[in-house]
Order: sequence, then structure tokens, then C-alpha cells
Amino acid sequence: MTTSIGRRTFHLAAPGNLLLWLMAALHMLLLAALLAVLLAARPATAADESCTGRNLMVELQQNDPTRYAEALKEADATPNGKGIFWKIEKPGIQPSWLLGSMHVTDPRVLALPPRAQAAHDAADTIIIESDEILDERKATAALLARPELTMFTDGTTIDKLLSPEDYKRLEAGLKQRGIPLTAVSRMRPWMISSAVALPACEIARKAKGVQFLDQKIATDAVAQGKQVKGLETLAEQIQAMADLPVEFHVKSLIETLELGDKMNDVVETMTDLYLSGDIGMTMPMLKTVTPQDKDDSSDYAAFEQRVILDRNKVMAERAAPILDSGNVFMAVGALHLPGEQGVIELLRKQGFTVTAVN
Repeated sequence: MTTSIGRRTFHLAAPGNLLLWLMAALHMLLLAALLAVLLAARPATAADESCTGRNLMVELQQNDPTRYAEALKEADATPNGKGIFWKIEKPGIQPSWLLGSMHVTDPRVLALPPRAQAAHDAADTIIIESDEILDERKATAALLARPELTMFTDGTTIDKLLSPEDYKRLEAGLKQRGIPLTAVSRMRPWMISSAVALPACEIARKAKGVQFLDQKIATDAVAQGKQVKGLETLAEQIQAMADLPVEFHVKSLIETLELGDKMNDVVETMTDLYLSGDIGMTMPMLKTVTPQDKDDSSDYAAFEQRVILDRNKVMAERAAPILDSGNVFMAVGALHLPGEQGVIELLRKQGFTVTAVN
């Protein structure tokens, strides 16, 4: 499969690492906020709010136990890969708390574990990725202030970047989700990919105004008179995505379309892993969904560095002085927590003791 951008033609490999990291990107707070704004005017009756995905890991364990065992081994080797709720301590200050969040409206995710809910309610300060999500006007302003990062401002439209066949597939994929192609024709591919990858049930809930988890955490905190602080601006998150080449985003868009309804299964599996606290299994699971392509290794590394690892450092550095005040409840995307360069390890390097809470 090929597509052209300007005078250049790019080979679109079978779905591989690009899709995997696109799925990680879907859990960026920015995308949840911007898509909530994008879908606000969409009739919610176009999709059923009941999700229909299956847990792919259950099927994998039954149908390919060897591959399942390999994924389990990789997950077990991931530092801090178990648990979404953590206690943060340092001598002389009150303990604080860290929740790995999932930026979705799924009611199962919105129901915080009892100990996490109690920690949220008792905290003096709430930290989230960006406090701009408290005000949709701020989220919209962040989008409008740098239109070139999310939209084509030179007259380019998505049809000029895709083959006729892929363009038809995009149109059909959007139609299934109740989104007219004209509404997104000038959006950059990474924005369109996000809308295509979302399950219909998630789109329906967002269109009805249901808050995603981080929004609810922050809104509840404000209602309780707490101080809410953000670690990033939405513009910084936009920049992280925009820094990746347009070729990467076009390939990711096509790969997402190729999965079709299987995206519902991927999201359902990610949700089940999140609810069970098996965060370290997320990436091994995603690698089982599609074959690996060695040609994508540089894109994989670039995405991981710019969208995950670079932002981990920013989050940990900016959170540290706030955590030094004690009695803080911090919520950031769960995919930022595990790994040797994850937020948990980075906080430990800054002198905090971070332990999982069962």
C-alpha cells in the first residue's frame, strides 16, 4: 500500500509499532480534551453507549498460550508495572498519593478505588496533567492559539495525503462514528486518527458531555474547595505530537483504519488491564495485536522519546516541589508510570519513596 505526500510516495507497512504507540497517544490528556470539544455538537444518538469489545488477552491465553506466556514475561519484567495507585513519602512531610489515570469516560474507570477516592477527598492539593481541562474555553483557546499544530493552514486537506482507496476507507470509518468528513478534512492526521480509534460508545458518552476521569477528578476537587495544579499546558502536549513527522501520522491513520472493529477489542483489553492494575502488560498486549515491522523501529523510538519519556521528565520535575508540601493527590496517565524512565522511578530519584497501594 502506498500514499503520496506532496511529490513523495511512502510505503504503508502492515500495522505495527506505529499503531501501538498511537494507542498510547490516545491516552494523552490533550486528545481527550480536544475531542470532547470536537464532539460536543455531535448528536449522541448516532451510537450506542454500550461497548462491544472483547478481551484479547483471554483469547490469546486460550488460543496461543506460548505467545501469551511471552507477553506475560515481558510484562513481569517491566519496573513498576503492577498497580495504578501509589503512596509517595518523604521524611518530614505528609504522605501524598499517585493515581495512574485513563483519560476515558468509561463508568468502570470513573469509579475510583475506595482508597484512592478517600485520598482524593482528604488531599489539600490535586495535581493533574493540565488544569486547562477545567475550562473548555481554555482547551479551545489552546487549540486556536496554535492552529498550525492541529490543522492544515496552507490549504492542504486530508484527501491530498491519501490514496483514493484510503480516502474512501476514512470516509466510511468516520461515518460509522457519526462524524462527517467535512468536519475533519483540514485536521492533521493525528487528530483524525484519534477520532477514528475511539470506540463508538466512548464517542457517544463524550457527545453527551460525560467527563473523562481526569476532568471528573479535577471538577470534584474544585467543588470541594481544593487547589488544582497542572503539570503541562495543552499547547505543550500539542507540540509533542506535532513534532513527529506528518508521514508518521499518515501511516498511523491508515493502520488504525485497517484494524476496523478490532479497535473496540483493543480498547476493551486496555481497560480491563487498567482495572486489574496490570499496566505493565499494556504494551506487550498491543504488540500481540499486530505483526512487528522492523522498518517502524525508528518511528517507535521517536514516538516513545517525544511523547512518553520527555513528558515523564517534565511531569516528575514539575510535580516534585508541589509534592514537597505534602498531602497531594496526583493523577497522570497510567502509561507514564511504569518503566525505568517512568514517573515513579523519576520521583524516587528526587528523594521520594514510592510504593504500590493494594
